[in-house]
Amino acid sequence: MEILRLIIDYVSAFVLPTIIVGFPLYGLYKKVPVYEVFVEGAKEGFNVAVMIIPYLIAILFAIGMFRASGALDFMMEGLRPVLALIGIPAEVIPMGIIRPLTGSGSAAIVLDMIGEFGEDSILVKMAATMFGSTETTFYVIAVYFGAVNVKKTRHAVPAGLLADFFAMFAAVYVVILLFG
Repeated sequence: MEILRLIIDYVSAFVLPTIIVGFPLYGLYKKVPVYEVFVEGAKEGFNVAVMIIPYLIAILFAIGMFRASGALDFMMEGLRPVLALIGIPAEVIPMGIIRPLTGSGSAAIVLDMIGEFGEDSILVKMAATMFGSTETTFYVIAVYFGAVNVKKTRHAVPAGLLADFFAMFAAVYVVILLFG
């Protein structure tokens, strides 16, 4: 297990620099005007950001109400006995509930957990792994489908939530395997 951890540490040190340098180099290799394409993409990104502000405000408001009302704590305590049967700590449930809704809210949960359990806690490692291996499904649906005025999402929400569900379980069990 130690060799796997060393390999992961080594590879992860090079991922971000490779991406930062690799994409522009690949663009130059393909004779793409990299800077001009980047600026054009930034312009489009700004226009999309302006269009999605109402959706973003609605999601952030709903998350704030959910946490402030105590519903999150109530749900966490109700699920604790069931989760104990399958080896999932109830303390990571807020991440599992909030992550499909918002990235900033789930980042706040990780920060709260760091303050409560410490940065090297296995619970924090589980939550951080969930953060990195799942998607903000409802946020993505609201923003991207809203940006192009798609009203019927068909299978996007169930498929996204199913993927999040399995990724959360996998995150817990991988962290237990590596650090437990």
